[in-house]
Amino acid sequence: MKTLKETTYQSFLKVAKLQGLSANTHYHVTSGNHKEYPNCILFPNGSVILMKDLMHYPSDPEYDELGSLELTGAFIDEANQITNKAKQIVGSRIRHALQENGLTPTMLMTCNPAKNWTYGDFYKPSNEGRMLHYRKFIQSLVTDNPDIEPTYIENLQQLDKVSKERLLYGNWDYDDDPSALCEYDAICDIFTNDHVKKGKKYISADLAMQGRDKFIAGSWSGLICTIDIDQAKSTGRSIEIALKQLKVEKGVMNSNIVADADGLGNYIESYIANIKSFHGNQRAKDDQYANIKAECGFKLAELINQGKIKVICTDEQREALKEELSACLKRDKIDADNQKKRLIPKDKMKELLGHSPDYLDMLLMRMYFEIKKEFSVFL
Repeated sequence: MKTLKETTYQSFLKVAKLQGLSANTHYHVTSGNHKEYPNCILFPNGSVILMKDLMHYPSDPEYDELGSLELTGAFIDEANQITNKAKQIVGSRIRHALQENGLTPTMLMTCNPAKNWTYGDFYKPSNEGRMLHYRKFIQSLVTDNPDIEPTYIENLQQLDKVSKERLLYGNWDYDDDPSALCEYDAICDIFTNDHVKKGKKYISADLAMQGRDKFIAGSWSGLICTIDIDQAKSTGRSIEIALKQLKVEKGVMNSNIVADADGLGNYIESYIANIKSFHGNQRAKDDQYANIKAECGFKLAELINQGKIKVICTDEQREALKEELSACLKRDKIDADNQKKRLIPKDKMKELLGHSPDYLDMLLMRMYFEIKKEFSVFL
């Protein structure tokens, strides 16, 4: 809210002044402590502009705080900085005084180029001529503003190459990180790679108990993954039961199940005989990699870039996967000479995401079987 009032709200004040409107005469601004209308701009005719923080908070993953809103329209500034789910919830709240005024529910969103849901839902479909009929993408550059301060453009011209491409030239297809192992388009394609064939059945699972990260498990038919289990809190016993039920339901042999071996993984190994325990720091099959996790990560990126993986999941899981694969599947110390290939550290991944990359870990562990198969053939 502090950022909103320092940015978007300041733009409102400038526009109001240009239109001859003054505070406390033509509109009134309330504080966050106002009982009925906190953080609002009130007008004499009864209209209200509500300023709302759309940040994702772990304490409210479903955005229940927005559930009681009744909106006539919505504007989201810096849309690329919020989740797709937040946008969807806001859109579902546009329902107030529409029919009696002959209005169509409408939402305006503005943002800078970003490789997330704004790219996949708007820029790319518009660029390829397949935009949904009820959506419109309008490209706007800083030079389109006839009143822009010349010094602002000069400042943008002094930025680094990537920032200049994004903010000055509006380039959505910028190459933002040479350490990234996956092409962003290839990441988006994993959800529509319908050509991938079914095959041998596997299960890969990233385990977590209460107070830790998510418990994620996916069943595989060849390189087609279905995310079957996605739980925020689990006990050791419930994880054991869930994995046993999943392997029976999907017809997967114990020896074709892999789970992380840190802590809880050792517990599961005691109750599901012959399960494969994944030790990330274990020696790689190929000596050019620092460990087995790096080898699996590079293999996952290779198959994603080749369009050989398909993932079946919910829309929310899709957005999380896009974020984790693009932000965390990266090579560490790319400029270092004579060093074995490795992924960026787990702490760095958590720092980038704000949480553990649980979906990425689940996909990555499945590569254990691909590497094992290749190594056996090589021998």
